[in-house]
Amino acid sequence: MTIRYFSDNRNGKLAYVHLPATKAGGALPAVMFLGGFKSDMAGTKAVYLEDQCRLRGQEFVRFDYSGHGVSDGDFVDGTIGSWLADAMDILDHIVARDVILVGSSMGGWISLRLLQERESRIKGFVGIAAAPDFTKRVKSEMSVADHDMIALLGRLEVPNDYSDEPYIFTRSLLEDGDAQSILGQHHKVAVPMVLIQGKEDEDVPWQTAERINSAYPRAKIDIIYVEDGDHRLSRDQDLTLINDHVMRLSSLA
Repeated sequence: MTIRYFSDNRNGKLAYVHLPATKAGGALPAVMFLGGFKSDMAGTKAVYLEDQCRLRGQEFVRFDYSGHGVSDGDFVDGTIGSWLADAMDILDHIVARDVILVGSSMGGWISLRLLQERESRIKGFVGIAAAPDFTKRVKSEMSVADHDMIALLGRLEVPNDYSDEPYIFTRSLLEDGDAQSILGQHHKVAVPMVLIQGKEDEDVPWQTAERINSAYPRAKIDIIYVEDGDHRLSRDQDLTLINDHVMRLSSLA
């Protein structure tokens, strides 16, 4: 699919791929994929779901947050709040109809925040190793030396298991993460959700799914544990599971 750009974003152009609905899928909600921290829209899960939506004629959109992939901006300038604003731009200006959100890792956190901002547009949420409030975990695991580094340089570099480039956590990202936190509270959102969580996930504790469930007492939430699943959840059987639940929520909309 052709990469297009939304130009009215405050951080420059946002890259996205948009698959319009066909007549066959015209009654279905759109599917909007939200990727993870320092990932991009060309990942296995996003492309797989696009292919499945094409087969159904279902509208689909994937995009890169500012500072990610081929979008404009610098990664180190981003925060959860700024990436949430990117997601709202895509939903408000690109997606033609109501949506099922599919959020992977950090994209799950941004999806849950998007639910609170645009509940009337959202018909369901599929979280894939959803990682709300992950910045609080980062802060809790920081050493005294790490805190000193943040105080001195305003940023901390952490080894990245998925890339040669380290993760970079800035002071503004960590502070904004506190402001955007959702766990430990009760929210009024009542949108149906499916949380798919690997029990072997070393990045997001599997108990996070239970904490999300507790934070949304009005929502109908199904938690699907993948006993041998890791954080990626990108194996063939994982992809099929994700798509099955996207189709189920779509049929309920």
